[in-house]
Amino acid sequence: MAADPIHQFQITKLFTIGHIGGQEIAFTNSSAYMFLSVAVISLLMIGAGRQLVPGRFQSVAEISYEFVASTIRSTAGSEGMKFFPLVFSLFMFIAVSNLIGIIPYTFTVSSHLIVTVALALLVFFIVLFYGLYKNGLKFFKLFVPSGVPIYILPLVVFIEVISFFLKPVSHSVRLFANMLAGHIALKVFASFVGMLGAMGILGWVGAVLPLGLTIALTALELLVAFLQAYVFTILTCIYLNDAIHPGH
Repeated sequence: MAADPIHQFQITKLFTIGHIGGQEIAFTNSSAYMFLSVAVISLLMIGAGRQLVPGRFQSVAEISYEFVASTIRSTAGSEGMKFFPLVFSLFMFIAVSNLIGIIPYTFTVSSHLIVTVALALLVFFIVLFYGLYKNGLKFFKLFVPSGVPIYILPLVVFIEVISFFLKPVSHSVRLFANMLAGHIALKVFASFVGMLGAMGILGWVGAVLPLGLTIALTALELLVAFLQAYVFTILTCIYLNDAIHPGH
């Protein structure tokens, strides 16, 4: 009756697409759920309609649009709206894939570090290249805080440079770790319900507590699914603001 809490994160090959340089290119369950997330988002945004009195789907689409737009304006200013397609795509992809992953027997895309690292590196390189493109050498003012005494300036610059290059690490690990830990906890408590329930009447009584915790954790995971998408999004906006307005 023991359940493996790690089995839910296993990537399995569905079929082989081809080979490049002797390496197999496979379509996996992770790829399938990425496509599913994109399909759900596309249906939501395309099928929402443009009614004067919005329906449910249109309301969700409009609320999502305004939420991301207000987040960008409050952190990166109106100039940051040029990155709206990027930020909106990241928010919707992470939020929808997280929500799909809560459904039993599905797969959580963001519970794999390679996925969150890819998203974080995308943001990092866009910030780096756009910052250099827009500001030139002035972009390096980002590493030189104003008002710092000259005798500790080299140390401060060193710390700023290290923290800048560590941003993708914290950006990706935060999302990955929260989704991984939450789903493991859910699986563990849910397995307790099954094991105790198999013991008879006394087991059913004992299963009440882990069942209640499983329900509570599921509700918490719903909140975490949106919260982690928001945290990833707002950090992206903050990093984009550094590229648009370098310096302190």
